[in-house]
Amino acid sequence: MDKHEGTVLLVEDDRSIRRGLFATLSALGFDVGEAVSGEEALTRLRMVAYDAVLMDLNMPGMGGIEACRRVRKEYPQISILVVTVRDREEDKIAALDAGADDFITKPFQIGELTARIRAAVRRQRTPASVEPVIHIGVFDLIPARRLLKKRGHEIRLTPTEFDLLAYLMSHAGHPVLHSKLLSTVWGPEYGDEREYLRTFILQLRRKLEDDPAHPVYLKTVNYLGYVFSEPSGDEPVE
Repeated sequence: MDKHEGTVLLVEDDRSIRRGLFATLSALGFDVGEAVSGEEALTRLRMVAYDAVLMDLNMPGMGGIEACRRVRKEYPQISILVVTVRDREEDKIAALDAGADDFITKPFQIGELTARIRAAVRRQRTPASVEPVIHIGVFDLIPARRLLKKRGHEIRLTPTEFDLLAYLMSHAGHPVLHSKLLSTVWGPEYGDEREYLRTFILQLRRKLEDDPAHPVYLKTVNYLGYVFSEPSGDEPVE
């Protein structure tokens, strides 16, 4: 197959699963690297620029959650997809909170897996927007540089955090439905994964709000979605 779908690092300690996924993803046009542990994944990431990491949670050594946390810290722009037999909501939230962008439960259909990998690669490779700077309150969002500043100081965001915030800020003052946010930021295959939004909104509040427990900007619209609020008249603006 001539079409190049992207570069993926497959982190899986089960040899048979790893070989099966390697063969399938390679046949579908992905360039696939392999690692059997979080430690080896970090080593390989230092040698090759991957678009996405496909990470199993149940691994020897540091384990998948800690590996996600380390990868996200060292490579903030990479897409991380967790694959695991765990299907509880608290497991999803733990993985997302550790830095994962997506969560896929075993057993899965290969079509679903490849669609999600393609969506992750697409988000990673989306060219910088030429939209003008968005200035709201103490924030400046610069799409062309995928950069956010608060009172002139840069706030580091992951690609998914940036895309989510950019969409909310570009529709400031207008509530955006859960389904719209999911399909816009993650892709048209998404729409019901509200735990993704809850986790990423919490992460953004920790980075943006002076008091994350009492958000001024990133507000929840009960049963509907979220809104980036314009500052009120008494909100300090610089």
